Amino acid sequence: MVRIRLHIPAVAALLALAATGAAASGTHAGGHDAAADSAIGKPGVAGKSVRTIHVDMTDNMRFTPSDIRVKQGETVRLVVRNVGVLKHELVLGTGKDLRAHYEAMMKNPEMEHADPNMVTLAPGKTGEVLWQFTQAGKVDFGCLQPGHYDAGMKGAVSVAKAGR
Repeated sequence: MVRIRLHIPAVAALLALAATGAAASGTHAGGHDAAADSAIGKPGVAGKSVRTIHVDMTDNMRFTPSDIRVKQGETVRLVVRNVGVLKHELVLGTGKDLRAHYEAMMKNPEMEHADPNMVTLAPGKTGEVLWQFTQAGKVDFGCLQPGHYDAGMKGAVSVAKAGR
């Protein structure tokens, strides 16, 4: 009989490594900080959706349209359609947050998303993001699948100050 003695620090390190690996290959939900989310708005309420905007994602690494205009406080239903043969996604965020998230996706391409400010779609599928744009200014969006953002798959929502 062989006896294996593990010290508590070694066991803790092994458990930490196992948890890190599970998180890296699992889903990516709820990990965004509230301040960043408030800078771009908040999840919309279906009954308060004012209008629907259709957005196509293509394999030439473009969104159509890539420039969207809304008013501050407006709740918009973005109906997003993947018309390509590659997996694509639309993620709303600040430029800084999108870049950081994209870098994480480059390291963990199997990462999946389940946050209200994004939709990931297989080829030929349609999904939606229901979002209220609470702050005037610009909200960026992009496809954070590895290689797509750097290839130019990005756009912006211009949010006009309320009353204009």
